[in-house]
Amino acid sequence: MGLAPLWRQRDKPVIAAQVPAETAPSPAAAPAGDARALRIAAMGWDELKTAVAECRDCRLCEQRKQAVLGVGDIEADWLFVGEGPGAEEDEKGEPFVGQAGRLLDAMLAAIDLQRGKKVYIGNAVKCRPPGNRTPEAEETAACFPYLQRQIELIRPKLIVALGKPAAETLLDAEVKVGASRGRLFDYRGIPLIVTYHPAYLLRNLTDKAKAWEDLCFARRTLQGLNDVAR
Repeated sequence: MGLAPLWRQRDKPVIAAQVPAETAPSPAAAPAGDARALRIAAMGWDELKTAVAECRDCRLCEQRKQAVLGVGDIEADWLFVGEGPGAEEDEKGEPFVGQAGRLLDAMLAAIDLQRGKKVYIGNAVKCRPPGNRTPEAEETAACFPYLQRQIELIRPKLIVALGKPAAETLLDAEVKVGASRGRLFDYRGIPLIVTYHPAYLLRNLTDKAKAWEDLCFARRTLQGLNDVAR
């Protein structure tokens, strides 16, 4: 049985508990007077690409082959944020191109989305952590201004945090993915939904059905936003 039919088989309503929107500064964000953060906050896409490619502000730069800014529509409605590049991403310079990326593409297709069409895909950190380990706090802190600027430039209608590190970076809080599913969070006025990272789903096949429910919730949320905007 193909992957997309498996996702679609489980397209059923999800009763989602919405939580009040809260806007809080991330601990990774630099103080207002920080020259680096202010410089990044003023960058356009070309400057941002160059800055990320040349960044030496944390030790992740020491073993990378290349930094991975992100890929997709720079005026996207949907922003998917993962943890960080893996080995294949480090080689090719694009996020989610390995096995987890193929699963993400199938997940997108199941809700009639496609990489690059109203969709942007990025990561909490732009360089591959050695051994694909979880990024450390200082590494996430160094990279957060880049992600923050990407979000400001894209202005997505909805953010989907793929996994615990991405969710914690964006929400400035400890996150348990299982407990956060089905809830609507807020990142600086943008609705945010938490679901499992595709790499986790490859190791935990039984949770694919839960991720499908999350995608259905995300699709309904964005549709509701579009309906209100009409």
